[in-house]
Amino acid sequence: MHRGRPHRPRRLTTQLVTWRTNLKSNERSRVALVTGAAGFIGSHLVDRLLSQGWQVRGVDRRSPTGDAVSGRNLAYALASQEFMFEPVDVTDPRVGDMVDGADVVFHLAASTGVRGSWGKAFLSYVHDNVAATHHLIEECERARVPRLVLASSSSVYGGTASFPSREDGPVLPMSPYGVSKLAGEHLALAYAARPDAATRAVALRFFTVYGPRQREDMAISRMLDAVRTGQPMRLYGDGSQRRNFTYVSDVVDALLRAAQTETTGCAVNVAGPLTVSLRDLLDTVREVTGRPVPIKQVPERSGDPESTEADPNLAESVLGYRPSVSLAEGICHQWAWSQANINSAVSERNL
Repeated sequence: MHRGRPHRPRRLTTQLVTWRTNLKSNERSRVALVTGAAGFIGSHLVDRLLSQGWQVRGVDRRSPTGDAVSGRNLAYALASQEFMFEPVDVTDPRVGDMVDGADVVFHLAASTGVRGSWGKAFLSYVHDNVAATHHLIEECERARVPRLVLASSSSVYGGTASFPSREDGPVLPMSPYGVSKLAGEHLALAYAARPDAATRAVALRFFTVYGPRQREDMAISRMLDAVRTGQPMRLYGDGSQRRNFTYVSDVVDALLRAAQTETTGCAVNVAGPLTVSLRDLLDTVREVTGRPVPIKQVPERSGDPESTEADPNLAESVLGYRPSVSLAEGICHQWAWSQANINSAVSERNL
């Protein structure tokens, strides 16, 4: 066994055995494992991979049969014979079976959110963002997976004084969440830096991702919900905070590019075309929806940086990545999706 590790008993499901048998009959198929597959970004990545002819394995502890959001996010994927799904935690031994034979592993599973990471809740962040990442890296090394792409966050920069943030600049997380993401990132890059590393790894530092399926607690989702319902959204601080918003299809493009590059052992910023203030964002949402966003101003939250702005040069030189979706265009797509999703839910309740 790799590095003297004890033998781990295999617990292959019938589905996985059948799926692997079918895979052998198609030598040209590429195989990807996506952790956090039922989430916002993960489900978009799964859909794109399937559309490009990949065979995709998905891992997420939220089951599509028991979680409505997961079921909605994976609706397209679950209809495909090229997709298989295991509703397990990343630390589960069965994840090793999902890793075996993968050409690339995309690690997107994580505990997210700044506010929820304080206090005793941090223990779950340590499990999900550090321990689970370590377990997955070990499995990738054991199985000699060629490529690992890890989702990191702009939260690792925290309150750095210089903008735009460069990957080789200071990292000063302002929240336990940022600390946990930086720890997971450093784990992956430390393993990849070893001379005998089997798995090349790159960490992508995402800057405020938005678009259809975005979590309800994120700013743009809350703004659109406030427009739809007329109920004020909480605006933390005076709205002068600036953020680099990145549309989800651009993020998926960066993930796929990272899977193909030979670069290893580094972190790369993935960001949208520009940084705007939350006040400017409110104006853009008003222009897209035709209605002002009702707000209720409340005190700033601990752990929120005053500004996030990415230096895009490394992403362009290493990945060939450039964002292609403007903020107004992306919000327009998210508004249309949210309207359709609400209408669909209403129709189902009326049946």
